[in-house]
Parts: sequence; structure tokens; C-alpha cells
Amino acid sequence: MTLESLNPASGKLIATYDEMTSGEVDEVLTGCHDTFLEWSLTDLQHRARLLKRVGGLLRDRRDGLAELMTSEMGKPITQARAEVDKCAWVCDYYAENAETHLSPEIVETDATKSYVCFEPLGVVLAVMPWNFPFWQVLRFAAPALMAGNTAALKHASNVQGCALAIETLFQDAGYPEGVFRTLVLGSRAAGAAIEHPRVQAVTLTGSTPAGRQVAALAGSLLKKTVLELGGSDPYVVLEDADLGLAVAACVTGRILNTGQSCIAAKRFIVPHAIREEFEQRLVDLMTHQKVGDPMLDDTEVGPMARADLRDELHDQVERSLNAGAHCLLGGEVPEGPGAYYPPTVITGVTKGMAAYEEELFGPVAAVLPVADEEEAIRVANDTAFGLGAAVFTRDVARGEEIAAKRLQAGSCFVNAFVKSDPRLPFGGIKGSGYGRELGSFGIREFVNIKTVYVA
Repeated sequence: MTLESLNPASGKLIATYDEMTSGEVDEVLTGCHDTFLEWSLTDLQHRARLLKRVGGLLRDRRDGLAELMTSEMGKPITQARAEVDKCAWVCDYYAENAETHLSPEIVETDATKSYVCFEPLGVVLAVMPWNFPFWQVLRFAAPALMAGNTAALKHASNVQGCALAIETLFQDAGYPEGVFRTLVLGSRAAGAAIEHPRVQAVTLTGSTPAGRQVAALAGSLLKKTVLELGGSDPYVVLEDADLGLAVAACVTGRILNTGQSCIAAKRFIVPHAIREEFEQRLVDLMTHQKVGDPMLDDTEVGPMARADLRDELHDQVERSLNAGAHCLLGGEVPEGPGAYYPPTVITGVTKGMAAYEEELFGPVAAVLPVADEEEAIRVANDTAFGLGAAVFTRDVARGEEIAAKRLQAGSCFVNAFVKSDPRLPFGGIKGSGYGRELGSFGIREFVNIKTVYVA
């Protein structure tokens, strides 16, 4: 089987890649396991030095890696550069903090000495998506490798160039060959990789249906999994909110990466009392988002990653409109080449509509009118997802109480759009998955939490 990389801005073929045979996959995974036996015994200072080098190479190669990312999946070039910078940050963070996060914890018992230590598991298989082709790999790899595991990457088929470039980064930083490897495989071959006896754990970032399949297969083999899945993040805008701040955050959270993010702002829940002003401001700011060639610095909205994904998004918009929603902006597939979709605002979205029930993975903002705060919180939580959420209010204490105790999501923000940070755990609940990446919690996902008892 041949994998193709297409430029979503033009539809033109960039490159083709021959899928690995089962024998080649076995050779790679066996090599990762053999390397693990030695890598797991290296000291943390050595691992940190190598990871720091990866961060340095990311900064040195920033422009070229950003252009590769943009050509393969359409990310606006300024955002692609920022993604490379964030990858360097996560490398620095774990190089500097892994030793603290993995330090043994003394527990007082009847023993002379008893403590908990954190030992690596072995080969961790990462099944990663195309939307943040560097960040989602590095945020897994940096903590996993610092913990002493080795890694095998099965990346999305349309970003194989990015996948191989990441492998080259680790090689050029001086890592042993089997510490990080890329498997050139299509999605149908992921199951066989999960089943491979040398794979000890699996991490997936992807759709909820894909997460269910991976969890079922890995669970049948008793292999640890971390799943970061879809999201339909609610942004609750209360009546006392600073609408200028709120709308700016809502648009940034919706448009970033052309709306192709699990933690993008997707459902804007607004009381009737401020709905008209909110919608006017939202439409005005969405109208001014520049759509264009993703290689240009002033482009804010590029093409979607694939034409079929653009068509699926448009179908969701049309189904919502046919069910009674109203379009305030956009909502039409533009003519010409490329998988473009315009910034779109639909309102009057209610329960049962596609824009209420499903994840809109593109630049479409859905306004859900509500009567008051109580209904806003109920509607925010009335979803199969639970990845991120935000609340906007001038009463910061009230906003914090809502974020901490009333919104059902893995990350809840007050007066800001939802984003990931290497210092904070990231992940979801309900249909958005389980387990955590980043922070101290992320580095402890793929370890053996081992009790040591000395009589």
C-alpha cells in the first residue's frame, strides 16, 4: 500500500510513501524493545541532555519544519512556527523537571524503609493525528522517553513527512536508534501494531470511535492506554461578561488551526439578554479573519486538512440549518482549488441538531441561546464530550467556582480560551477519553508505580 501526502491548499501531490511490511514493523518494534533494555538503565541526567538537544534542533530548524507542516496539513505558517516553539518548550520542561516528577516517594510503614518508585514499562506505541503533527507527538514522547520508555510512532497517513522529520530529530540529537522510531503505516495496520508482543502500552489522540476501537483491542491484551479524543467545548458567556474580551477569546479559540482542534471553542452558550450584542460582535470579528494561502504570514484561516473533512463539516452545517438553526455568516463551500471553508456562524442551535450533538472540526461557531446561568451550565454539560470548557464573567470568584465545581471537563478556564500547557495535566472525561498528558501526571502514565519494602 502507498500512502499519499497532498497539499490541502492546492490538492497537489507532495510525496508518496511505501507502507512498511509486517516484517519491517516487527524489526522496528523488536529493535525498540532491545534498545529499551539498555535505555531504561540510563540516568536521568543523560536523558535530559539528549532531550535538551532535541529542543535546540527544533529551534534551529523551526522555519523548515513549519513549512513542512503547513504544506502537509494546511496550518497557517505563523501558527506552524508557534507549534515548533511549543514542542521545544515541552522538551525543555521535561528535561528540567522529570527528575523531580519521578523522584521516589517515601512512605512511613512498619518497614525499615518503604517507598514508591516509578519504573518505565517498555515500548509505547503512539497513534497520532494530523492536526498538530509535531506537538501531539512531542507532548507524548518527551515525558515517555524521560521516564525511560522507548517509543514507536504510527502517525496519520497524510503527515508522513512530519513523522519522519521527528524521527530524524531524535537521531540527530544523539539518541540510540531504537529509542524513537516511526512506523510508516496506514490506519488499517494500527491494530496489528497494537497487538505486537513488544508493545507494552498505547497512547492515542484521535476521534472517539477510534478511541473505542483502540481501547477495546488494547484492553483485551491488558495493555495500558491513554486516550485523548474528541471534544465539543462549551464556552459559557454570562450576562456580566466583558463581551470584548469574551468574543476575542471565543474567536481565537474557534479559529486557531482553522478550527481543527479537539479543544477548540465549539459551542457558545449565551443568555438571551446579551445574545444580540454577542452575535453582532462575533460575526464582525469572524468576518475579519483573513482566509488565504497558509504559507503567507498574514493568513489566519487556511484550508482544512482534507477535502473530505471539509465536506463532512459542511454537511453538519446544512443538517443544523435544515433542523431550524440560522446562518449569520459563511456556510457555503467556496469555488476553486483547496479544501477551504469560510469562517461561519450559526445561531439558534438547540438539542438534537448536528451542531449541538456532534463535534464541529472546522471554523464554524455555533451559538446556543439560553435563558439564564442555570440553563447555560446544564446545556454546557449536556454533551457526550468532556475535554475543555470556559466561562466568561466579571465575577472572577463566581467564574472559578463554576469552572472548578460545575463544568464537566478535564480543563476549565475562566476568561480565557482553552489551551494546553506543558506544566499542567491535559486530558478529558466521558467521550473525550481518559488518562492525562503533560505535567507531573503525564510522565507517570507510562510507568510501573512500584512499591519497594525493606524489612
